[in-house]
Amino acid sequence: MQAVATKLTRRRFLTRALSAVALSSSSSLSKLLSSPAGDSTISHATNTCLTPPPWSATQHRGARVQGADVRPGNVIQKKDRIYQVIKVEHSHEGRGKANIKLELRDVNSGNKTSQRLGTEETVDRVFVTSKSYVYMCTDRDGKVLLMDPETLDQLEVNEDVFGKNAKYLQEEMKVKVELFNGTPLSASVPKHVTCTIKEAQPPIKGIAATPKDKIATTQNGFIVKVPAHIVAGDSVVIDTEDDSYVRRAKA
Repeated sequence: MQAVATKLTRRRFLTRALSAVALSSSSSLSKLLSSPAGDSTISHATNTCLTPPPWSATQHRGARVQGADVRPGNVIQKKDRIYQVIKVEHSHEGRGKANIKLELRDVNSGNKTSQRLGTEETVDRVFVTSKSYVYMCTDRDGKVLLMDPETLDQLEVNEDVFGKNAKYLQEEMKVKVELFNGTPLSASVPKHVTCTIKEAQPPIKGIAATPKDKIATTQNGFIVKVPAHIVAGDSVVIDTEDDSYVRRAKA
């Protein structure tokens, strides 16, 4: 009974897929359904209809977005050039329409440029691929060596793709890299990173009104405000988005 139901279902599908197999008449359909070759033809028609064409929407790489929706880190296309958005500034001059000043980096050349865009003007946003890598080392020329943990392939990127957060890089740290057509555009470190305090004012004894926070310097050169009890040599968790103290790291 199940086999009969399966065959009927497949043949109903064939009826809906006539255009895919180019059947031109009802008699052709009747002959096909009654012929021994019917199953193989049905199978071919099913595969033909279920296989997405090369222009399938699943492969769509971009979308039109308004200037007001452009954000730092986005990748856009203007006049056949691909740019990464570095900075966005909104402005409104007199009675004119509001506009946006974009600081852009040309993905191919690496050159930076500035352009103005109306808030309602549209541009093509290009979607990029995000991959996880493991940090290995940074050489004297500022080249960062990363490794794909799945394939063990190595990727070399410029230190500036991490921005200020390059100072947070630590051995075997997992990082994210945004790529467009295999070209690294930007990279990020985890939101919370453990750092060691290199310098900090020691606690002041004998003073009742002890300051709540004090200035300290981490081993990677960041200056942060920490609680009064934190001393040099302590390990602390830092928020890499705003370089702020989160908590004392567990021993």
